Amino acid sequence: MFSSNLIGFILAVVSSAFIGSSFIIKKKGLRKAGANGARAGSGGYGYLLEPLWWVGMFTMIVGEIANFVAYIYAPAVLVTPLGALSIIVSAVLAHFMLNEKLQKMGMLGCLLCVVGSTMIVLHAPLEESLNSVQEIWVLATQPAFLLYVGSVVAVALVLILYCAPRYGQTNILIYIGICSVIGSLTVMSVKAIGIAIKLTLEGLNQAKYIETWIFAMVALTCVITQLNYLNMALDTFNTAVVSPIYYAMFTSFTIFASAIMFKDYSGQSASSIASELCGFITVLSGTSVLHSTREPDTPLITDLYTPLSPKVSWYIQGNGELWKKDEDGSHPNMITIRPDYFK
Repeated sequence: MFSSNLIGFILAVVSSAFIGSSFIIKKKGLRKAGANGARAGSGGYGYLLEPLWWVGMFTMIVGEIANFVAYIYAPAVLVTPLGALSIIVSAVLAHFMLNEKLQKMGMLGCLLCVVGSTMIVLHAPLEESLNSVQEIWVLATQPAFLLYVGSVVAVALVLILYCAPRYGQTNILIYIGICSVIGSLTVMSVKAIGIAIKLTLEGLNQAKYIETWIFAMVALTCVITQLNYLNMALDTFNTAVVSPIYYAMFTSFTIFASAIMFKDYSGQSASSIASELCGFITVLSGTSVLHSTREPDTPLITDLYTPLSPKVSWYIQGNGELWKKDEDGSHPNMITIRPDYFK
């Protein structure tokens, strides 16, 4: 068990390094694509033609593959919290490569996230071994987990159909919330597929079971949804804030889903559960600190009347003449208006 968890730990660390880097590379690609067309945050898909975005996508895929293999060797409650390392990677790289300044309080927030994750890992329960994908299917179709799945689908639909069009550009929790709740189902499906692949390689073919392919289709659908809304979040908000909030919410929902489906905490002592709860609170505190240090992003130009010139001073003369003088000292322009204009 120790060697298996150690392999999972190493793979999770490698995964975090690649995924944290991919946030930065993809955002640079999104910025380049947004300069030549509609931004992803506004529903554009021009980034699909940007090579730099695909480099970031490849980096993320490598990280996700490492993460995928880590779930085969270690329980979700151990692997998922280690995603905190991607926060450090993305925040530091964003500071140097994207000029998204990480303040001292932001560094404290990162530290709190890591400390909280460490507490969760140290008190994480052991996972029972599973011998077939059909055993996982029985766990996935138990009433408690079906209720969770139904709740996730309902919340995701409300966020996608109602909240995202209205508040997505101003509330960071909308896009990240969609990624997080859907992501919890992704992890459960990916873990099932990973166990199926592992058993198949050991000589127990799991591809003959329809349950394996159902898990695969669910995972594919959830991953596509996650990527779409993660791109919107990255293009709209500061990377140093997106990463930790996404991590905190994604980890919380994933561990909650795993506890329901795999009954991870069955037989856990009260002290261990309390320690993990303290770990969650610490992570969420770090997320709040990072969110409070967020620098305002440059607003998008939404109409033709957004001012593009330097500061302008207007002078209204008593004879009904409106004078405009640019800040650069250029010769004022005169616009004559009707005397009853302001009535």
